[in-house]
Amino acid sequence: MKINFKKMLATTLILSASFLSTQAFAASHSKETIKVGVLHSLSGTMAISETTLKDTMLMLIEQQNKKGGLLGKQLEAVVVDPASDWPLFAEKTRELISKEKVDAIFGCWTSVSRKSVLPVIEELNGLMFYPVQYEGEESSKNIFYTGAAPNQQAIPAVNYLMDEIKVKRWVLAGTDYVYPRTTNKILKAYLISKGVAEADIMINYTPFGHSDWQSIVSDIKKFGATGKKTAVVSTINGDANVPFYKELGNQGISSEDIPVVAFSVGEEELSGLDTKPLVGHLAAWNYFMSVESKENEEFIKTWQAFIKDKKRVTNDPMEAHVIGFKMWVKAVEKAGTTDTDKVIDAMIGIEVPNMTGGTAKMLKNHHLTKPVLIGEIQEDGQFDVVWQTDGEVAGDAWSDHLEGSKDLISDWTAPIKCGNYNTKEKKCLATAK
Repeated sequence: MKINFKKMLATTLILSASFLSTQAFAASHSKETIKVGVLHSLSGTMAISETTLKDTMLMLIEQQNKKGGLLGKQLEAVVVDPASDWPLFAEKTRELISKEKVDAIFGCWTSVSRKSVLPVIEELNGLMFYPVQYEGEESSKNIFYTGAAPNQQAIPAVNYLMDEIKVKRWVLAGTDYVYPRTTNKILKAYLISKGVAEADIMINYTPFGHSDWQSIVSDIKKFGATGKKTAVVSTINGDANVPFYKELGNQGISSEDIPVVAFSVGEEELSGLDTKPLVGHLAAWNYFMSVESKENEEFIKTWQAFIKDKKRVTNDPMEAHVIGFKMWVKAVEKAGTTDTDKVIDAMIGIEVPNMTGGTAKMLKNHHLTKPVLIGEIQEDGQFDVVWQTDGEVAGDAWSDHLEGSKDLISDWTAPIKCGNYNTKEKKCLATAK
């Protein structure tokens, strides 16, 4: 049989070209969407707070797709449930980046979950937006902190209690993990610098999901019965807040007796409580649903229409996700790509409206400018804003009140490009603090 090698070669080339074309089409098809990771607990002790943030992200992605998507592509949400299990946050992050190939992750609530995620994000050069107030003392190239740093929540709240309510004795009550412990370390140092005696500072920690508050609240009541004005600064997280506030009511502790200012209780948490015994207690945030502004009115209307429930509330971490998402969209458009390094560089200096009528700006340290508001709990579960800063406060990654931190700055722009630059030694520390 005579073999036509020329014809065979031509057929082989055609088949090869066809195969490569098919492969190229498949690759192109797989990149038709820009994937956005949504990393929030939908079960476990933190579901009470985080489920709403998942829904917020779905709303934002749907809105953006209706506008035509991003870079000519539709956005695709990839939702995972780390189930309030801190090691699982790291596993799910690796899955989102390595397997699902997401271009950005919006997620976490607790600092312990963020700390679990951080090394994975940095190892795989991912990009994450973290929407909740935290303890500071951290700065990563790969994370944008859209919630409050201590100088945007904890310190102003203590100043308010000290100046306006004349508090002299302090109960620092928190859930037993990194955020409350570090925040209270900062607050204790700050209070002592203001002349507060250590004997006038009581610190207490409880596990996640703690439910038996009778003896602790009794101790708080006793601590506040010395004649000195006493207040509770609460970094209690998740569903433990429900029995804590109930026990305050059970023991007849009103806001006039011992006011509580909370850093992790917002409208969402209050929606599951009988708020009558809590009237007058406080919370410090950078946004409240009750704020009157055009932006907030539109936000509430859009949210309730999306969730199909006119009674659903909004809260501070939701606003942080809105700001972070809008900034990410702007950065991607500015960079013309979803490439992590290029988007990170493009993020610095981006501005978007916040919900209180001001402007959020992304700083060189990957933190935002934010207003600080103190809200008083009302019977309807909303907050009446009783105090706020004149304008936005720039977030500080490193506390000015801790030794070893007060000389550090974070600056992710050239020539420093460092999260923990020592201004006295004029060098970037070899490892993060």
